[in-house]
Amino acid sequence: MPSFLEAPVAGAYHLISSLVTAIEPLAGAYAAVAAIVLCTLVVRLLLLPLSVRAHRGMRARAALMPQLKAITDRHRDNPERLQREVAKLQAESGTTLFAGFLPMLAQLPFFWLMYTLFSRAMVAGESNQLISGSLLGAPLGLHWPVFAATPAFAALAVLLAVVAWFSARLALRQLDESATPWSRRLARWLPFGTVLTAAFVPLAAGLYLLTTTTWTVVERAVLQR
Repeated sequence: MPSFLEAPVAGAYHLISSLVTAIEPLAGAYAAVAAIVLCTLVVRLLLLPLSVRAHRGMRARAALMPQLKAITDRHRDNPERLQREVAKLQAESGTTLFAGFLPMLAQLPFFWLMYTLFSRAMVAGESNQLISGSLLGAPLGLHWPVFAATPAFAALAVLLAVVAWFSARLALRQLDESATPWSRRLARWLPFGTVLTAAFVPLAAGLYLLTTTTWTVVERAVLQR
């Protein structure tokens, strides 16, 4: 790992370790689990203004879809003109086609930290104490067992699938009549990618995915009212 990345990893390690120590009298053996959940909730709370802005951008983009479709049909054979007209429409409306991806992109550094912290035996020049934490008997640094599923991974997979189902329903509800069959299939199945992702990351990172996707579903449901 490049040396300039060691500083944020070490800082995150000491921060989460201090949090684990602080809540251990209350959480006991699940202090590390509680710390991951709390840190994830804090990150999502800090990103809430960005999420609200992204949701407004998505609604504005949905309102522009008829105009976008008309522009696409009109300039289908002239890609350069099409690109200019789409950019002009976005500039005039003050929105962007990528507004909905902002919260997800902003979370990537935190997800990377979770993956790194629970994938290394040594952090900040000392033995990594975080990977000694466990959930239902499975160490937080453990990857999904290939042949012997544990209760922790089974429960994580089921919960991620349930959250993905609700997320897919919300995504389908946001699509308008002009949505293509491909867009509908993508909205229906893309949320289940978290279950696949959890199979390749440490249990701690899977726990982060469960917490953040649950927050996203609740957030979308509230903002859509």
